[in-house]
Amino acid sequence: MSTSDLPSRPLLQELFASGLYKRNQGRMVRQLTCLSIWLVAAVAAWRCHSLLLVPKMGHTWPSYLVAVGLAGIGFWLGFRLVNWPRFADFLISVEAELNKVSWPTQKELVRASIVVIFTILFLSAILFGYDALWRFVFGLLGVN
Repeated sequence: MSTSDLPSRPLLQELFASGLYKRNQGRMVRQLTCLSIWLVAAVAAWRCHSLLLVPKMGHTWPSYLVAVGLAGIGFWLGFRLVNWPRFADFLISVEAELNKVSWPTQKELVRASIVVIFTILFLSAILFGYDALWRFVFGLLGVN
């Protein structure tokens, strides 16, 4: 059954629902996505408080209440977004694809990293040599 075959509720109605969509599928990706959204909401509320509210209202309880309210709205939106059927199905498929990836062993990772580092050093030495050569040639020609 495709996503278009599922009965869908409007986004606004979905935001005020409290149920979980496909509770045990894609848990890791959905939890990490939700935590990321919560982190953004917390930082946004803190910055809003420190940059917008404190200069106008000072360190008063209403300014803290507005910041906590903004953070709460962001937390609820993050929770509801990862349970919105369209987005949740996307995250579930992302986790399914990540489970198919063959990750390298630590030994392969170290070996590949060494190759990359030496390749970068080698290419930077070649570019330095070309730069020095052209600087010398242009210096002989009087072009500076």
